[in-house]
Amino acid sequence: MRAAGLGALADLGFRGLDNDIRDPVTVTGFAATRTHKLTPGQKEANRVLALGRAPVEHGFAHLKNWRILTKLRTDPARATHLLRALLVLTNLEVNR
Repeated sequence: MRAAGLGALADLGFRGLDNDIRDPVTVTGFAATRTHKLTPGQKEANRVLALGRAPVEHGFAHLKNWRILTKLRTDPARATHLLRALLVLTNLEVNR
């Protein structure tokens, strides 16, 4: 993804191979522990990240409810176009 200039937003459960701190490809939130509380800035960063991820999560939830992806047997490039079209239709329906 770095070579293509792309990035991704991920949840706290993501454990990837991206270990370049100065040029991250995958953006994750901050995790708190019992001994390490989050600063107000970290909490705000988590809120902003959640706002960016929410529409995508809702779109995939709709696709899962419709069970569209269970029988998908096609080339991944075609699946990308299909998913984009389905998410556009979902957003139109939700906004209607």
